[in-house]
Amino acid sequence: MYTMKALTERQIEILDFVSDYEWRHGFWPSIRNIQMQFEYKSTNAVMGHLRALERKGAIQRIPGQARTFKINRPDQDNSPFEEPTLPENASEVVDIPVYGAIAAGYPDRVESSGAVGKIQVDIQNAGFSNRKQSFALEVRGDSMFDAEIYDGDRVIIEPKEAHDGDIVAALIDGEVTLKRLIQKPGEPPYLKAENKNYPELHPLNELEIQGVAKAIVRSL
Repeated sequence: MYTMKALTERQIEILDFVSDYEWRHGFWPSIRNIQMQFEYKSTNAVMGHLRALERKGAIQRIPGQARTFKINRPDQDNSPFEEPTLPENASEVVDIPVYGAIAAGYPDRVESSGAVGKIQVDIQNAGFSNRKQSFALEVRGDSMFDAEIYDGDRVIIEPKEAHDGDIVAALIDGEVTLKRLIQKPGEPPYLKAENKNYPELHPLNELEIQGVAKAIVRSL
């Protein structure tokens, strides 16, 4: 919880909410998010509190960005703030954006014009570290069946360097697919399905790895 003598109780509550939201999502809540959280009738009340927090030095503007504030955290020894912490034995759960579908069959184009939804993921169990850039894609097809990735699953993708044997979201000759990367020393990399009914995919011109699959979210 944040504590600062110059802040009102409601300003502290707003700062706590903003800090917790930023920590969990990797970005600030919108003005409307704050309005809904505190049940204000208009966004003017939110902006009034944010301006007051800015005057008191608790937050500051970031010119040129859509969410134009950041929380001021002085040096740890002199900081009036305390970072939000998880209860003992609790897991950190974050929202991951879902960007359309990816083919686990023959290559296809990702159906993505922005996030189409969100899913909640336990970071510890999912095994990924970059929650700010990670995203989910819905699987179409059965080419990864033997890796226990099925049609309709949602796969969590972490943008990071891929290695031989990783399951990756890849752009191959302009089309996107989910396959296992085969990258042997001295040989061109290619993509391998986990289903004997599908061929290996060798790029004619382009193979770009967009991220490594870290976890599967499946509806029962």
